[in-house]
Formats: sequence, C-alpha cells, structure tokens
Amino acid sequence: LQVVESGGGLVEPGGSLRLSCAVPGFPSGYHTVGWFRQAPGREREGVACFSIHDSSTGYTDPVKGRFTISTDNAKSVVYLQMNDLRPEDSATYYCAADPRWFYCSDYLSRIPRTGNYWGQGTQVTVSS
Repeated sequence: LQVVESGGGLVEPGGSLRLSCAVPGFPSGYHTVGWFRQAPGREREGVACFSIHDSSTGYTDPVKGRFTISTDNAKSVVYLQMNDLRPEDSATYYCAADPRWFYCSDYLSRIPRTGNYWGQGTQVTVSS
C-alpha cells in the first residue's frame, strides 16, 4: 500500500498551501490519519490528526488556528490546508494512515512508526 503526499513547495510568509495525501481505499480500513513534519536536525513532530469514527480533529499548538485537516472520502484523499505560513513551518510534511483508533492528542504525541502506513513526504519551504 502506497501513501503519497503532494502539494508542497516554496511560499512566502503569510501565504497558504494545501497538501494532499492519497491513501488507497481510504477511509475503508482506517481509523486515524495524521500529518506530521520534520525539519532538518529536528525530531519529527505531530501537526494535525483526523479520527474517522467520529470525524474529530486535533492539532498541535504551533499550528492551531492556521492549519485545517479534512478528507474527501470519494477521492480517498486527506488534505492539510495551511494558512498564514511562517518560516518555522518549513519542513518535510508526512502523512500517516492508521488502521488503529487513537485519540488525536495521543496520536500526535506518540507518532507511531509501525503498524501504519507512511508516505515519503513533501517539502514545504516558507521564505521570502
């Protein structure tokens, strides 16, 4: 199974990007999806999460109020709308699709690396 992220690029501070994550068969067979990011020299960190069974969402503090996670079940795609981008948002963004159910706060802090499906990432650079 191949999860594929797209939509990254170079954007000026204050700009917007929408990332897409294609998950074959989504939402069937999945319970949790998340977006994560990793900047050079830093640990991977949680960004946003969507819990499929009740459509609840979760965000980490650095992105609250600026980023929005959503899904298009007909297209099997998970989106991350990113507004008011800042230089500190620059990172490689990864999507993870999980057949297990998690509370979003737990998923974003634990960042499980096994038992789920990760994409190869898409680069986001915020710079003037």
